[in-house]
Amino acid sequence: MKVRIVVSYVPRYRRGHRFHFVPPVTGIHLAAITPPEHEVELFHEQVRPVPVDAAPDVVALSFFSGFARRAYALADRYRALGVRVVAGGPHVSYWIEEALQHVDVVVTGEAEAVWPAVLRDLARGTQRRVYHGEPASLAGLPTPRYDLLEDRFLVPRVLQATRGCPFTCSFCTVPDLNPGFRVRPVDEVIRDIATTHFPRFWQEKVAWFWDDNLLVQRRWAKELLRELAGLDRWWLTQASIDIVKDRELLDAMERSGCIGIFLGIESLDEADLKSVDKRQNRVREYREAIRKLHDRGICVMAGFISGFDDQTPEVIASTADRLNEIGVDVPFLSILTPFRGTPLYDEHRRDGRILEERDWPHYSGYGVAFRPARMSPEQLLVAHRQMWNRAFSPAAVLERLARGARSLSRGAMMLSATMNGFYGLKQITGNEPAAPPLDPHDRQGTIRHPAPGDAPARLSRLGLKRAEGAVVHPEGPRDPATSPG
Repeated sequence: MKVRIVVSYVPRYRRGHRFHFVPPVTGIHLAAITPPEHEVELFHEQVRPVPVDAAPDVVALSFFSGFARRAYALADRYRALGVRVVAGGPHVSYWIEEALQHVDVVVTGEAEAVWPAVLRDLARGTQRRVYHGEPASLAGLPTPRYDLLEDRFLVPRVLQATRGCPFTCSFCTVPDLNPGFRVRPVDEVIRDIATTHFPRFWQEKVAWFWDDNLLVQRRWAKELLRELAGLDRWWLTQASIDIVKDRELLDAMERSGCIGIFLGIESLDEADLKSVDKRQNRVREYREAIRKLHDRGICVMAGFISGFDDQTPEVIASTADRLNEIGVDVPFLSILTPFRGTPLYDEHRRDGRILEERDWPHYSGYGVAFRPARMSPEQLLVAHRQMWNRAFSPAAVLERLARGARSLSRGAMMLSATMNGFYGLKQITGNEPAAPPLDPHDRQGTIRHPAPGDAPARLSRLGLKRAEGAVVHPEGPRDPATSPG
């Protein structure tokens, strides 16, 4: 069959992006695990229009909640032409009934174990409506299909070396979607980096690990970093802040070419972190942790979330100034979002705090889908935009770059300058995060939330098994051996 993989996208900024950093790993990975008898093409809606025609036999849609209406509209158009549509990913895994109104087949959980069977059944015309993908070993996975990528991404070499996260932050679906913590064989990860080639200097040089928490298993991580050191590459990833307690690991990161670590710092208030079970973070340790990474020349990218129950509009807006004080090189600023499949969603649903009149565009990370504790939804949105504009003002950006010139390696400085320039230019030109529509006439649909007393949606309730060999650390990673950590 001819299989068209579409990674759906809706611009989250007022005028979109002029440059595009990295592709999601989903499309190129799904293409790689597609059996060779099928013809595969890949479209990232982020960088080019998706043709709607009857040429493919099957369209596979990948999207997250904020893009759901766009993806459903695309699915409806394909099905009107007689093309069968399959949808997978975190959103449809928890909204199966909704998705089945627009697609022929839903794949929940991890796709590797069921994707060949889905295509086999579609070819025979015997497909089921729902396939439940179980977590499996990561050994033997093929190299992502970089050859199918559009030439619009600055860093095309994205890959996954691990899956899962040992922590259980209440706003995150990873512990349920990817239970346990699994690693790929080191030689297969190195193969994916060493044997792929790209035309531009920085594309050839950089590998971006699209992992939730790459460095959890310390022994495996140090083996990986020893092998990476021989490749003369730069690399970046997400990790939990506890990595700074392992000096040997930090030294290995520096030697192997680490230029950037994304830390899920989330808040500068201990009460906020406790409220979402992010107990592995210690606010009083942030500055020293970042200094240790800077001592190795590593750029610190950090995620911060607005909307915790203790926060006020004034606290949120002032956070922008505190980011520079603790040494963050590149801030990523989002709004707390209660995704189904998380304890946060269940809590807000039980307490009547989900804003049921708000549709999926409010679940983009830049909209407000719940009722905050100490402000109105509108005040939260305004405060977040104030923080965003202050964090990426020319003065704030120049301060970060000046500090980076003194502390970061060449590759890390290039990363910091590129990202700060990317967001700083948006701030100067007024291209801030777009506000989802509030006018009821602009709504594309209505979310049918479950009743407050219904059982929480968890893939584990579907009888999924843990992967053979998966390692679970319920209280955090244990030496010897995150979505950001």
